[in-house]
Amino acid sequence: MSEVVDRPSRTRTVDQNPSPRPIDEIAAELGLDNAHLEPCGRHKAKFSLDAERQFSNRPRGKYVGVTAVSPTPLGEGKTVVAIGLSMALNRLGASAICTLREPSLGPVFGIKGGGAGGGRATLLPADDINLHFTGDLHAVTAANNLLAAVIDNHLGRRLDPQIAPSTIAWRRALDVCDKGLAHIETGIDLPARVPRRETGFDLTAASEVMAILALSSDLADLRARLARILVGRTSKGVPITAEDLRVAGAMAALLRDAIRPNLVQTCERTPAIVHTGPFANIAHGNSSIIADRIALTLADYVVTESGFGADCGAEKFFHLKCRIGELSPDAEVLVCTVRALKYQSGRFNVRPGKPLPANLETEDSAALRAGSVNLQAHIDILHRFGVRPVVAINRFPTDTALELEFLRDFALEAGAQAAVVADCFTLGSEGALELAEAVRTACRQPPQLRMLYSLEDNLASKFTAVATEVYGADGVDFAPDVLQRLADYEALGYGDLPVCIAKTQYSLSHDARLLGRPTGFRVPIHDVRVAAGAGFVYGLAGDIVTMPGLPSQPAAQRIDITADGRVTGLI
Repeated sequence: MSEVVDRPSRTRTVDQNPSPRPIDEIAAELGLDNAHLEPCGRHKAKFSLDAERQFSNRPRGKYVGVTAVSPTPLGEGKTVVAIGLSMALNRLGASAICTLREPSLGPVFGIKGGGAGGGRATLLPADDINLHFTGDLHAVTAANNLLAAVIDNHLGRRLDPQIAPSTIAWRRALDVCDKGLAHIETGIDLPARVPRRETGFDLTAASEVMAILALSSDLADLRARLARILVGRTSKGVPITAEDLRVAGAMAALLRDAIRPNLVQTCERTPAIVHTGPFANIAHGNSSIIADRIALTLADYVVTESGFGADCGAEKFFHLKCRIGELSPDAEVLVCTVRALKYQSGRFNVRPGKPLPANLETEDSAALRAGSVNLQAHIDILHRFGVRPVVAINRFPTDTALELEFLRDFALEAGAQAAVVADCFTLGSEGALELAEAVRTACRQPPQLRMLYSLEDNLASKFTAVATEVYGADGVDFAPDVLQRLADYEALGYGDLPVCIAKTQYSLSHDARLLGRPTGFRVPIHDVRVAAGAGFVYGLAGDIVTMPGLPSQPAAQRIDITADGRVTGLI
């Protein structure tokens, strides 16, 4: 990664009551015009298909990853910190862009609510970003379900190549949590025309099409990856792909605009790029390679967030996104909170979909000390990849000075490069200035990223490496048929792919009940699938599912709209 080049200083004054600027003004500050962008209304725009090529002669900026410790069900403000950090870097006179994932309607209407930040570290237009945005997720859903429809039509008409129904792995997708669709039967009343068979729905964010979109380098690569999707096999075991069904081209046509990253702005009117939305617990959890590559040609610093903790999003950021995209971070930020680490002590009754218990937000030094082993574990994970993180302690109003001081000292003793308190939610960029300075210092000595397994290793060894080196497990227990299926994938030529494990985000292990830094456990992998188009093999660990359900009090119940069209209750 090249050094940051000198650009004219443009230290910002911050509007305390921001409203979004026209997107062409944000674009003009980046040196962009109508040849590079297509406006989508007044406050958002899509990049052109060849934007990266147009800027390929520009020097590349510094690449900063943001991850976190194991979270509570309400999240620990990682998006808020990423937005705040990018705004603070701009405020210090550098040019910075944050690249974030598009919110899925699953969590927006489920447990966590809106995914465009919060407080004074928010993306604008927040309502648009959370609801439909530029239609990218709908395009992913449509492309996914087009393939599903073509498969059933192919089966019903007994077309060549003939698919053995029992080998069909492709499922439908929906961008709303609906557990009743996780396992369904199709063709119930039309057995003569559509074979009756068992299948199900995945959340759009967990679909292979979403992963393909996020990992593609350009439109041609997208088309090629869609073509490689493994649909099923013939009765003799010959693989059948989306290209064999002659539908990859139509899927690519549906995704022609969705592959183009979206330019928006922060609440301090600095640039942000929002694109693709794979989950980190059941997918690979990072925004698109295309978005990051474009941003790296436009700014001194690019701040990108990977989902959930270092065991989920950061592991997949390194092993999948960086490896496939030929990227390498110049610094990594590890977000932690007092409440998350007290939760990791195991002394509090926390349930997804319910408010956090009041005693979790009162000073409890013993619980904080006990749960801080989770912070140590995440720092150690990053060390294994050759990365010394900057720890950002995301401050909440209930945190005490004693707790914050303990965490800062603990993080430094645990091996963090720096540890600072950030308060972006309340103060915006002002609350992240110390963090921005620490990140700039860290970027002066970029880490030498190292992978924890070789692509030449067999698939079972790759799963074991992640489980033991990242999660701290004693090993992996594969279900009886899983090892045979892994051997089949290797025989079909998929053995050199990286792996992706779908597991709970609440624990370093596969079991959400094992908090802190669990030991003496083995990771059970009960199912494996090959995402041949995305370019990885993924395993499902523990009781993880790819179509979550809604909580007892879904966030959708607090969302409403006023007579003048203003959405309430979204953030």
